[in-house]
Amino acid sequence: MDEIRPSAASSVLDIGADAVGFGAAGGQSGCGTHNFFEEHYPWPSRVTALGLHDGVSFRNSYPDVAYVQGDGCALPFEDGSFDVVFSNAVIEHVGDIERQRLFVSEALRVGRRVFLTTPNRWFPVEVHTRLPLVHWLPRPASDRAYALTGRGWASENHLLGSSDLRGLFPCPVRIVNLGLTLVAIT
Repeated sequence: MDEIRPSAASSVLDIGADAVGFGAAGGQSGCGTHNFFEEHYPWPSRVTALGLHDGVSFRNSYPDVAYVQGDGCALPFEDGSFDVVFSNAVIEHVGDIERQRLFVSEALRVGRRVFLTTPNRWFPVEVHTRLPLVHWLPRPASDRAYALTGRGWASENHLLGSSDLRGLFPCPVRIVNLGLTLVAIT
């Protein structure tokens, strides 16, 4: 809110809404922060949430928020449709660097401002698995460690450092390093 300073008139797209509600155990990582934006944003009727699921449970939890099922790498909106595009910890799940670049390109295409977060690859504890240092190992070793700890799904995540995140933007971007989290702001 302090960075982007939206108003009651600002249109916002949240890329990465989840079927699991805020505070729920949710997902493979047990993350309880799903949909925290919708839970706390003061003008929910100005938000469009985009997610991969059908949206039934999301709509029940957030009836004032418009929901669209879709892919963050192929947004079904016209250029400049939103004042702000917000995405919290989604980009590391979309695929390799080319898919990540496409994700950023789509956010920039439909939004006048972008506020995107992702876990910091260089933080010693990997946020999805809560395992220390494993994500710093060479890929074959980290994949084995994830499999041995019952977290094989983590091999699909593509974590970014500050320079990696900056490199995805074809325009000036401010990267804020909060330790555990990186924030990209246009």
